[in-house]
Amino acid sequence: MAALAADLVELSDQQRLVRDSVREICDGYDDEYWRRKDTAGEYPTEFVEELGAHGWFGVLVPEEYGGAGMGTPETVVMMEEIARAGGGFAAAQAVHGGIYNSVPLVRYGSEELKEEILPAVARGEHAIQAFGLTEPNAGSNSTAIETFAERDGDDYVINGQKIWTSRVDASDSLLVVARTTPLDEVDKRTRGISMFLVDIEAAVEAGSLESREIPKSASNAVHAFELWFEDLCVPAERLVGEEGNGFYQVLDGLNEERLVIAAECIGLGELALERGVDYANDREVFGRPIGQNQAIQHPLARAFAQIQAAKQLTYAAADVVDSQRGTAVGARANTAKYLASEAAFAAADAAVQTHGGFGVATEYDVERYFREARLTRLVPITQELALNYLGENVLGLPRSY
Repeated sequence: MAALAADLVELSDQQRLVRDSVREICDGYDDEYWRRKDTAGEYPTEFVEELGAHGWFGVLVPEEYGGAGMGTPETVVMMEEIARAGGGFAAAQAVHGGIYNSVPLVRYGSEELKEEILPAVARGEHAIQAFGLTEPNAGSNSTAIETFAERDGDDYVINGQKIWTSRVDASDSLLVVARTTPLDEVDKRTRGISMFLVDIEAAVEAGSLESREIPKSASNAVHAFELWFEDLCVPAERLVGEEGNGFYQVLDGLNEERLVIAAECIGLGELALERGVDYANDREVFGRPIGQNQAIQHPLARAFAQIQAAKQLTYAAADVVDSQRGTAVGARANTAKYLASEAAFAAADAAVQTHGGFGVATEYDVERYFREARLTRLVPITQELALNYLGENVLGLPRSY
C-alpha cells in the first residue's frame, strides 16, 4: 500500500532527494519515541535539533544567507514525510513554525536583519518557532486585534495579549503582529497593522513578557501559550517590513503555507491508513483477517481515495504557487487544506474503527492520530473559513462574514 500511494504522485528528482534525506532522519525516531513525547507532553527536542543540524530550517532561506533556497514543491514533500514517518501532525507542527516564520524576514526584513538572523536560522542555531497573531477578543478576525505597538523614539512599546501561540518554549525569537494605528483611525481595517521580531529571552528578563501554557488534548508534544505584553520595548530596527502593512505581509505567504499544512494532513492520513491496513491484514476474527470484511475494507479504501485526491491537488498547486498570485492560487490552497483535513480525519477514524476496542489504546497509536486529525479541521484556519473563501472568491457568493 505504501509503495502504491507514493507512486500515484510523480515527484521530481529534487523532491525525491528531499523525501529520502528527510526520511533517513525520521527513521531514527520510532513509534515509542513519539508515543512517549505525546504521553509526557514533551517537545521532541532531539528530533528538531537533528533536523536543524542538517539545515532543514533553512529550506526556504535563500542561498546567499546560507539556506537551501528551495520552494513550496520541496517543502510539501518534506512536511508530508515528517508527518507520515510516525510522528504525525505533531511532528510536523514541531518544526513548521521554524521553517515558515523565516519567510516574512526573507521577503520584508531589512538587509541588516536578514544578515543577522537568517544564516543562524539556516544553521539551526536560531529558532523563530513562534508567531503571535491570534487574540482572545479577535479570534479569526485578525484585523480586530487589540495588541498595540506605540513608537517611542528608537523603540516601539508593545502592550497586549495573544493566545494559541505555539512553540514559545522552543523559540529564540517571536514574530508579533500588533496594531500601530488604532482601528478607528484607518480608512481600511487591514491597514495600521505591523510585524515585529521580539527577542524572547530579553523580553522575559525585562519582565515585559509573561506566558501561560494552555492545556489541550491533541498534539501534546507541541505546546501552545497565552502571552501578555506589558511595556515591551522593541528596537525600531526589529520592525519587519513597513509600518502599517503587516497584515498584507501575513497574507502574502498564506497560500504557500496552507499547501504545506495540507501536505502535513496528507502525511498524517497516510500514516493512519497504513496502520489501519496493517491491523486489518494481521487481525483474525472468526477464522479470517478482518480486512476481508467489506465493513472494514470499504472505509479504508474510501479514505485512500480521499487522501490521493487531496494529494494530487496539493502537489499540483505547489508546482505553480511560487510563480502565481491571486484568487486562483488562493482557491487551490484553500481547497487543498479543506480536502486534506477531511481526508486525514476519515483515515484516522477508519483506522480507529478497524482496531475496534484497541483503537483507543495508546499502544496502537491510532487514537493519537485521531486526536491530531480532528485538530487539523481547526488549525491554522477552520474548515468553515476555507469554505468562506471559496464561496466568496470562487463561486461569487455574497461575503458571509
